[in-house]
Amino acid sequence: MTQQNTKAQFVVCVRNDNYLASLELRKIYQVIPDPRAAEYRRIRVIDESGEDYLYPENYFVPIRLPQRTVEKIFQVAG
Repeated sequence: MTQQNTKAQFVVCVRNDNYLASLELRKIYQVIPDPRAAEYRRIRVIDESGEDYLYPENYFVPIRLPQRTVEKIFQVAG
């Protein structure tokens, strides 16, 4: 397992106004840390396109996943 996997952050989408094609409600997304975006109340996530984009932070709720789950996510993502 890589260092990235041990520090991975995840959120659940709870809103998707104006982003219906990019975000699915109740879906788990990986966060890409972006301190500058946080200053503007934005969060960078890997969305449905497979790329990372900025979204309003209130569209997500942070979650903690068991380490085994994180490992499986990264195995599938390959």
